[in-house]
Amino acid sequence: MSPSLRRGRSRRAYRTQGTVLLSWTASALLLPALAGEACLAQSAAPGAAVQLDPVVVEAPKSAAISRERVAARRRAAEPQPRGGANLGEEAAGPAAPAASVQERFEALAGGVALVRREDLAPTGNPTVSRALSGVPGVVVQNFFGGNDQPRIQIRGSGLQQNPVERGLLVLQNGMPINRADGSYIVGFANPQQAEAIEVYRGYMANRLGATVLGGALNFVSPTGSSSPGTQVAVSGGGFGQINASAQTGGRKDNVDALVQADFSRRDGFRDYNSSERSSFNANVGAVLSENVSTRFFIGYTDLGFDVAGPLTKSAMQANPRQVFAGPTFIPPSTSINPGPNVVRDRPRREAEQFVAGSRTTATFDAHLFDVALGYTHTDDMFRFPISSGVRATRGDDATGVFRYAYKPDSAAALPLLETTAQYSVGSADRENFINQAGQTGAKFGESRLDATTLALHTGLNLPVWDGITVSPAIAYGYATRDNDDIYRSATRPTIAYNPANPTMLLPNGAVPTQSSSYARSYAAWSPSLGVTFRPVPGQTIFAAVSRSFEPPSHDDLLATINGTPNSSAGRPTPGNPGLVAAAFATPDLKAQTATTVEGGWRGRAGILSWDAVSYYSWVDNELLSLRDSTGALMAAFNADRTTHLGVELGLGVRITQRLTGRVAYTYQDFRFDNDPLRGNNRLAGAPPHLVNAVLQYQATDAWKLEGVVRWSPGHMPVDNMNTLFADPFVVADLRTEYQISERFSVFGEITNLFNATYAASTLIVDQARPDQAAFIPGDGRGYYGGIRARF
Repeated sequence: MSPSLRRGRSRRAYRTQGTVLLSWTASALLLPALAGEACLAQSAAPGAAVQLDPVVVEAPKSAAISRERVAARRRAAEPQPRGGANLGEEAAGPAAPAASVQERFEALAGGVALVRREDLAPTGNPTVSRALSGVPGVVVQNFFGGNDQPRIQIRGSGLQQNPVERGLLVLQNGMPINRADGSYIVGFANPQQAEAIEVYRGYMANRLGATVLGGALNFVSPTGSSSPGTQVAVSGGGFGQINASAQTGGRKDNVDALVQADFSRRDGFRDYNSSERSSFNANVGAVLSENVSTRFFIGYTDLGFDVAGPLTKSAMQANPRQVFAGPTFIPPSTSINPGPNVVRDRPRREAEQFVAGSRTTATFDAHLFDVALGYTHTDDMFRFPISSGVRATRGDDATGVFRYAYKPDSAAALPLLETTAQYSVGSADRENFINQAGQTGAKFGESRLDATTLALHTGLNLPVWDGITVSPAIAYGYATRDNDDIYRSATRPTIAYNPANPTMLLPNGAVPTQSSSYARSYAAWSPSLGVTFRPVPGQTIFAAVSRSFEPPSHDDLLATINGTPNSSAGRPTPGNPGLVAAAFATPDLKAQTATTVEGGWRGRAGILSWDAVSYYSWVDNELLSLRDSTGALMAAFNADRTTHLGVELGLGVRITQRLTGRVAYTYQDFRFDNDPLRGNNRLAGAPPHLVNAVLQYQATDAWKLEGVVRWSPGHMPVDNMNTLFADPFVVADLRTEYQISERFSVFGEITNLFNATYAASTLIVDQARPDQAAFIPGDGRGYYGGIRARF
């Protein structure tokens, strides 16, 4: 058995091979001066990652109101749609940690959002989907309710890839979670340890080195300067949920440091649904001289979760807690209800990632230089259903970034010139084993995967008229994806179970080994042009046209095939062990490219604030996934032409001084364009409408109440042929928080108040059957509570 499969959970917690990645973020947008501005200390904005925030002198505790209570009162007084620069007004004085970043977001000609910690309601079940639910344009669909791998997509990028994610650049403290081939495990993103989440939709992420259609997310941790002292939180509730987190930080002279740790576990809503995650992060920043600052990062995340799998629609409606036991055999040779046998195969994922790196920034008058280096080690075991087997991947990635920005006008929000060079290289060893009733069986594949990605970006921000800025830019991407098939046996073993008795093994078999080696390279230029107009202070109108470029990942290029719900890869007929069939597919995929036009208007007037963006993309060679009858991923394919139309709308209103509301609405119409097989059908997996509405009442300075409604009013196609659909649903939550004292607060919530039965997400297939097991139930009603302390 592979060492990567033998490892125990305790041994994994002490392995220190790697670490990170770089805050290569060399990125985006603005150029804060080292010494004067308050901003997110680990923002993806260049220079911000190494800044020490100013020291703030507060009133004595006996006379002060806690930060949480101040934030609550201010949120009650102003509408805050999480759509972009208008998430909330800037705080008075130098204590506002996000003010400068927010100013820069306002100046951008594209879709951006900034979600700060105080914008997030405390919850006993903190997940990525809850943290991002109020951001229009970001679609996060829960799979299994805990620390799992939700499907996350922006503008349809990577729409059909779960559980192997691609299509977004995901950063933590400016350091990519993505591997060098573009893939990532979304469970490594931890909103519990975030001071803020930066969202860059579409070509806004080009400055970060991502030319993908979707964009980028950056989870920003606090620093010893921005969050001094010690904080502890404990919460729990329904479905065996337990969470504990702590952080401590401080600053002395020109050095600050912060350490965070958290742990969560959950039994889960469904019968096979447990999950657990432990995470540790630390950062240290120092001002080395008047012009040079640096920050070091280190982190470790260890997660595991059961893959509860899909149900048929009728089974979900009858009992959403159950898990599927595979197709039903009808003698003499017919099967109905295709889907995985979760009861037998016990699919599960266990993954860990070590992250470490540094970023140094130097400013000389109007010139800023960023240098970032990083390294990561990722260890990932995924036990799929029998058709795909057990996949174990261990690999290392290194990234380096150099960025230069020129900002002659210190009062300007954006630099006049910005240029970035980012290079990532990674290598991984992958082993494939048979899943034999939830145990690791014989090895049937072994590969050495190598990837490189080069991203270059240069852009200008030219003030051409009063309130008008033109931002032309050009990006270049070059990528290689190489696989060396090092499996040396002449045959690949197969197993199968009797479809009429799926616990009874049939005779083992073997198929001739066919090489899965390949070498691919991809290159493209991606120009963009944005224009912003500031008619009055606090309002921005923008328009942009851009190109995007996304090469496939190794998970697109290398996939198991010819398995069934009762047989392993390479055995399309369970009862025929001698039938010759390939176990792997290596499609010769093209890179996905697109041209996108977008426009928007964000601002604030009186009791209203808004952020509205619409876009239309013409996509060539869109990377889409095929799945077998178990729902397991097969090789990807290129759709010739597709179109993506969308609207991203955030609206906030101050109804009274204590009552506020906000709505996030996302519209998606993604279609094939005269496809020979699929015509103009909608792409599977994209809900046409999503609404998240929040009504918050600040009853007193210490007590607030909040109601949340999540509404999916349209039918979402499960398959690209548009024959099977997920039904509309409405889910309501209630939350409350009470500030006991300066140091202690308690909170509670009821989720899915009316205990609705609904599909939180679905599998995505090309051609579904009416009886397909494709629907993944959302959690039923849950009760949660917790306490937070700050010292």
